[in-house]
This record gives sequence, structure tokens and C-alpha cells, in this order.
Amino acid sequence: MAGIWGKIIGGAAGFAIGGPLGALLGAVAGHAVDRMGAAASGDGADAARQTAFTVAVIALSAKMAKADGRVTRDEIAAFRQLFDIPPELRRDVGRVFDRARRDAGGFKPYARQIARMFADNPAVLEELLGALFHIARADGVVHPAELDYLSSVARIFGLDQAAFDRVRAARADGGGGGDPYAILGVDRDDDDEAVRAAWRRLTRETHPDRLIAQGMPEDLVEGATERMARINAAWDRVRKERGLK
Repeated sequence: MAGIWGKIIGGAAGFAIGGPLGALLGAVAGHAVDRMGAAASGDGADAARQTAFTVAVIALSAKMAKADGRVTRDEIAAFRQLFDIPPELRRDVGRVFDRARRDAGGFKPYARQIARMFADNPAVLEELLGALFHIARADGVVHPAELDYLSSVARIFGLDQAAFDRVRAARADGGGGGDPYAILGVDRDDDDEAVRAAWRRLTRETHPDRLIAQGMPEDLVEGATERMARINAAWDRVRKERGLK
């Protein structure tokens, strides 16, 4: 990931990403970036997707801070928990954050671009939403303005209410227990097979290795692993409650 941060700060990644996210990098680096799609194939495409994901977290976090009206030290610390930014580049990454926050264009262009890039990988978009929840709850609570913002981002991502509630249950409370049925995205009156099927699908779709292969940056493997653990813990609680083997 160190190489990605260098590309982000240098602005070179903006040409591969294109669109509003690429223009954001270009503006910070001091040059224009034309609207163009991500690299079409090969390792370049993989790097572009990982870089776009990372820049989207920066930009959408900045817009969330603007919606909330403030940036706290806890939120900055939460972002650094997600991404291992080299110390010498932290100030420059902060410039990308500040540029996105001041941009008058709003958050929707950034959200739409990343939604298009990962349209075939909704689990990756759920993980990005989870990263935003992680930052939002850094000060101990997800404020109403932040929750409204995250709900709007989820809709642009094409995530339904069940997916939003599932991510919120797993991330908004820090994973401290929570409703196991909400974490699994099922109702309490669903039958055993429906609950088991939901658990199996989630463990398959949210496996960290699969998410990384689909474009999630490796920096987020710890968060993805924690979410997987919460999903399994939720299933274990439901299984014991229902007397299932």
C-alpha cells in the first residue's frame, strides 16, 4: 500500500482513476485530470480499483465531516486505524481530505463513481460503507446527520435497507454484541434454513481474501476480518439460541 499512497499524493493515480476522484487528486497535485474510466484490465485495473477505493474513503469521510459540521481527533485516529499511512505522507493525505471537504460539488459525484466501479461487487461497497461507519462512530456515537449521510451514500451504492442495517449492526456499535439477527440481515421469525443460508452467504461474500481480489485495499483486511468474526459470532449466538448444530 505504500506505493498507492505515493501515487495518491503525486497525483499519478488520478489519470488511471479518472472522474471526480481522479480530478480530486489532480487538483491537489496541481494539474488537471480528464474524465476517463479506470484502467480496463490487468494489474493496472486492480491498482486503480484499490486506489479509487482508498480515495473514495478519504473523500466521503471528508464530506461526512462537513455534514456533521466538525472533524474530531477521534475521527482522524479512526481513519489512521483503517489505513497505514506513512508518517511522512500524513500531512499530504490531509490535504486531499481538506480539498474534498471544501469542494462545493457535494458527495454524490464521488459516491456515484465508486458505485459504478464496483457495481458487480456489492460486498466491497458494503465494506466501504462499513469503513465510513467506523469513522463516524469514532467519537462514541453515530450522530443523526452522519446517519442520514450514510443512508444517502448507501442508496447511491445500490445497497438496500437490509444491507444498510446489516452493516450498521456490525459496525455502528463497534461490534459489542448487537442484535445477531440484524448482523446476519435476517428477521427473528425466519426459519432455521433461511438464517443458516444467510450466514453461509455472508461468510462467502465477505471473506477478506475475496474482497481483496475484488478491489478492497489490503489495509482494510483487519476490519474485514473483524466483520467476519462478528458474523460468525452472531450465527453462533443464533445457533445456540435455537438449539441448532
